[in-house]
This record gives sequence, structure tokens and C-alpha cells, in this order.
Amino acid sequence: MARTTVEKIEGIQAQIQQLENERKRLMQRQKEQERRDRTKRLIERGAILESLVPGAAAFSNEQIKAFLEKTVGSDSARKILAGMGPQGDVLDASQPSGPPPQSGAKARGKSASTEQGAG
Repeated sequence: MARTTVEKIEGIQAQIQQLENERKRLMQRQKEQERRDRTKRLIERGAILESLVPGAAAFSNEQIKAFLEKTVGSDSARKILAGMGPQGDVLDASQPSGPPPQSGAKARGKSASTEQGAG
């Protein structure tokens, strides 16, 4: 039985509606996945912060924000951030900028004469 032009148009309209509904479902699924990924990232980064900042759990959100603003805004932090790749790879930031760390008495804030006198 041959379909009329009107029936063909209606069939195509139904297909268009099905495809549009599928597109909406896929877009919704993508948005949900993006929300889950963001939530996971925020939780992981919060855990990293709490593991590196002693007593961070006791600080208010405002205190943490102020700490991060001051820390990230420092010249040394900007240099480290500038040396990070787009995927978060540290290009050359594993070594702190500036002079190499000192060992012994000077690293503990004592001069050599202070340490000898403490003896």
C-alpha cells in the first residue's frame, strides 16, 4: 500500500520529535555528568586543602577564602601557577623559586653562632 505525501510528512514529523526528545535526554545526561564531575572535583580539592593546612576544618569559609586569596596572590604563587601546564602538570614548579633551601641551623632559623653557643 503506497503512503500518501501527508502520511510521509507525519512520519517524518514523528521521527523529528523522537530525535528531539533523544537530544534533550542526552543533553540532560551530559549536564548531570558535568555536575557530578564538578562535585567530585570540589570534594577532592577540599580534602587536599584540609590535608595540607593544619586545622583547616576549624576555619570558617571566609578565613579559608582570605588565606587562599593572600597565598595565591603572592608573587611566588603566581610564578608557580604560571609554570603549570593546562592539565595541571607542574612544568618546573617542583623546585621553589628563589635560593635553594638551606639545611642545618639556618633552616631552623638559628645562625651558626647561636647554635654553637647553645651547645
